[in-house]
Amino acid sequence: MIDRRKFLHVGSAASLGILLPGWECLVQEALAESNHFEWSTKDLTFSFTQSEGHLRQRALVPFGMPMASDLVRSSGVEIALQCSGEDSPDQGLKSGAGQPGLRLKFIEKHEEATDRGQRLTFVHSDADLALQVESIYESFANVPMVRRSTRVMNRGATPIGIEFLSSAMLHGLGDPQNFDRELRIYLARNSWMAEGQWHKVKPSELGFVGNERTSWSGASAESTGSWSTEKFLPMAIVENTRLGLVWFWQIEHNGSWYWEISNAAARGNLADDVYAYLGGPDDLHSHAWKSLQPGASYETVPVAIGCRRGSFAEAIEALTVYRRQACKRPRDGGDPCPVIFNDYMNCLRGDPTEAKELPMITAAARVGCEYYVIDAGWYAEAHEDWSQTIGSWQPSQTRWPNGLKSILQKIRQAGMKPGLWLEPEVAGVNSTLAVQHPDWFFMRHGKRVLKNSRYLLDFRNPDVRDYLTRVIDRLVREYGVGYIKMDYNVDSLQGTEVHTDSVGQGLLEHNRAYLAWIDQVLNRYPELVLENCGSGGGRMDYAQLSRFQIQSVTDQEDYLKLPAILTGSSAAVLPEQLAVWSYPTAESDVQQASFNMVTAMICRIHQSGRLDKLSPDAFRQVAAAIDQYKETLRRHIPEAIPFYPLGMPDVSDTESPIMLGMRAPALTWLAVWRINGASMVEIPWVTKSPRILFPTDLGISLEHENNQLQIKFPQAKMACLIST
Repeated sequence: MIDRRKFLHVGSAASLGILLPGWECLVQEALAESNHFEWSTKDLTFSFTQSEGHLRQRALVPFGMPMASDLVRSSGVEIALQCSGEDSPDQGLKSGAGQPGLRLKFIEKHEEATDRGQRLTFVHSDADLALQVESIYESFANVPMVRRSTRVMNRGATPIGIEFLSSAMLHGLGDPQNFDRELRIYLARNSWMAEGQWHKVKPSELGFVGNERTSWSGASAESTGSWSTEKFLPMAIVENTRLGLVWFWQIEHNGSWYWEISNAAARGNLADDVYAYLGGPDDLHSHAWKSLQPGASYETVPVAIGCRRGSFAEAIEALTVYRRQACKRPRDGGDPCPVIFNDYMNCLRGDPTEAKELPMITAAARVGCEYYVIDAGWYAEAHEDWSQTIGSWQPSQTRWPNGLKSILQKIRQAGMKPGLWLEPEVAGVNSTLAVQHPDWFFMRHGKRVLKNSRYLLDFRNPDVRDYLTRVIDRLVREYGVGYIKMDYNVDSLQGTEVHTDSVGQGLLEHNRAYLAWIDQVLNRYPELVLENCGSGGGRMDYAQLSRFQIQSVTDQEDYLKLPAILTGSSAAVLPEQLAVWSYPTAESDVQQASFNMVTAMICRIHQSGRLDKLSPDAFRQVAAAIDQYKETLRRHIPEAIPFYPLGMPDVSDTESPIMLGMRAPALTWLAVWRINGASMVEIPWVTKSPRILFPTDLGISLEHENNQLQIKFPQAKMACLIST
């Protein structure tokens, strides 16, 4: 069994700056190879070589680090590409090279400056199929990662079938014969109400088993459908424990994707390289076969890749810096990290009415919330199932006797900005939209795709986009909405067969059309705040999050499980985007109320619960937490880097304590949760003067001596925030 809590420790940064065992200077060898060249950013070095007209990638290492001899000898294709009718060189289920990927001829390379860094492009060709292939590396100033994509163009006179095309390749990850001894793979399983569950595994535990030759399988993870994170987060980390290096990646797509790690052989069957293939949808894993017509081009989804000395902690730090500086994100209007109230969780649960909302609005304003979001049901009549009638997005006549505009005005009068819930990509099975426009939806086998009582709108259709643009216009201009929660409670799975080469390609084209529509909305309304939600974290990717300001991390209804979900998800989403519920029930005591608030305060507060029915003491806990959040924490969150003193937690573990830390230039803070375990939690703590930030009146105490910090809780199911 894997001890998931011990695979990561905050002290791993101590290895930085130390010359690692196994590294040696190979300048003479490099000089002797006239076809060897490198491309470097401030933080990274990519090594390549040319052989018989083919470009091969050697290794990606931190800048300034001399290459280890085994990494220099390892090399592999710079692009993996398999076309229909070609004899694949990859045995089994692998996608490590492909054909013509293996025979591509290197033509040229060129580099250009961009607004944010540099762009390197390699140009390859294949005479047999008349293809031109470009591999693109985009660097960003002061960011330890590179964004990678591939473009293929058909220069011939006949269509070419694309079965897979890599967004990025990595080579030289480990010893081709002894990789299981030195490689450790970190990946996060993702599930509804159990998001961000990280595991540290050997390659063999994922199916990549050594056999003294090349493996016919590999360690892999994938997602198929429109929920990009239904099974796994679209990222992974590979640590070489012998070399002290860690490689990491993030696949930036809101649909299907795939990665694999395996070994390959340049000649014969004896493996001489361990590689990673990283890409978006393909034919084998997501039914995305592409017929590339003469004169047409096709581009992969982008993937961000990086390498550092160290382990998990250093990889997450690099990913956080990259997301913050290289992923374009609109800002919230006004102060950073405003406090949001949403009326769904442990509150109105899709059954809003004017009578129910009025006391909630008053209570939310009293505790200091700045946005007030009416969630699902505002459009449904009192007798209707709110989930089966979505699509027209007109206010209910029975729920709002004085009109929806009146209740939104009440929100503004209370000093908050109003928001509404939408699920724009679908139409309920009983909606008028589904009846009036039967040709607007995903189709498979001649039938509309029906999932969770919803038909799936096809955003490639301009009529669909125009219709939903008019919906947004009405909400913003007529209703004065400043916040929209964009939910998505369904997974398309394979895709659609209409006007496309394959169902997976139909999905890819829809995914891209949807993102273009979101860009259009934000260009039209730059101050509008958009929340990304897919039944919680079902679509927690950076195609979405490069556009949406906020990620709703989970639908989990047990507040004691939220800390484990939050902690794991913090490795995948920026702190200033990561919103977590605080939903004290009407019966919550002060301990339950404060536990809820600690969980939400560490990143973004999504306040809910029956604030109007809380006891005075519990209400004061909520109000005090929000005051402390505004006064002390939130201005530091957009600069914070997460760290994990106790490693990654397990959502099914009800005994062990959980810790999540945030380190910003001017403040470090730490959330500590006691679930059902021991009353005292102890960690190394060299920073001076720790203090309890919240709650300060429930008997939780600190002792700091000999660089050890002890947190003592008088009862189970308590939590606190500590700062320095």
